[in-house]
Amino acid sequence: MNRPKPVYVGYLLVYFVGNPSADDERIRMALSRGNDPLHYRELNAGQPVLTSSVGTKGLRDPFLIRAPEGDRFHLIATDLRTSGGTDEQVVYTWDSAQRTGSNSIVVWDSTDLVNWTRQRLVKVSPDTAGNTWAPKACYADELGTYVVFWASKLYAEDDLDHTGTTYNKMLYATTTDFRTFSEPRVWHDPGHAVIDSAVIKHNGVYYRYTKDERDQTSSLPGAKFITAEKSRELTSTSYDFVADRIGKGDISQGEGPAVFKSNTEEKWYMFIDEFGGRNYVPFETTDLDSGKWTPSKEYQLPPEAKHGSVIPVTQAEYDRLLSTYGG
Repeated sequence: MNRPKPVYVGYLLVYFVGNPSADDERIRMALSRGNDPLHYRELNAGQPVLTSSVGTKGLRDPFLIRAPEGDRFHLIATDLRTSGGTDEQVVYTWDSAQRTGSNSIVVWDSTDLVNWTRQRLVKVSPDTAGNTWAPKACYADELGTYVVFWASKLYAEDDLDHTGTTYNKMLYATTTDFRTFSEPRVWHDPGHAVIDSAVIKHNGVYYRYTKDERDQTSSLPGAKFITAEKSRELTSTSYDFVADRIGKGDISQGEGPAVFKSNTEEKWYMFIDEFGGRNYVPFETTDLDSGKWTPSKEYQLPPEAKHGSVIPVTQAEYDRLLSTYGG
């Protein structure tokens, strides 16, 4: 039975903020002003909507996905706290976060975007991993399952303290319920550090956007920018190159891309986190195969918003979010 195609009237942005304060590593939300993908109002007066009481008690890089049936949502996030207190919370440096960080992701479920299940900590990375960063997901129709992917540094099995030298690779696992996951596999290892992959599907093709995590040098012009690739198989370990250096010349460096399609036209948007700078900066394209993304001219995003995700919402969902949290 074919379900009627939903009518979307706006966009929901989930994110965290980049200020080194006690409440930065928590999840916030913003709602578009009507069906405008570039102008948003903060929900809940800009205060966090979800906080963590599990794992490190920190939340970064939230990603929200609608189930293919359209009737429920899954929200996942990085279990990582790097600031905001020295009490019982675990506070990591960037080095220790990649050696002895969490092997789990934080998960919530909802049927209406305002009432969420109790958060749960789900282990997805192997014991050899030192971190589990920026989880995102995509539903693969051909597999009948979600594919969840994230960045991890993998250490030798006999390096129990993770003291060796390695680099971040993209891993993936499959799940149907965000509770039980398959064994993780290496998904993307180009021979150097990569993190923050995001995927969007169009006309049977999966377009993947990944941060080149290498240090910027004159011989590495694509380092600290976004690389685009594509494949007809989501879990393929051999994607075709589309473009690199996305954002170069318009931002100083970029990570955490959030990619989504316009509700009203054949256009796509990519919010790139200019870390250490303006945080989210929006780009747009009308041709995913071109690899050419131009900066959006006018936009209004929440202050300090960074590294999250955007989904389209129906009128009922839009109204419920606004009435629950205010704008």
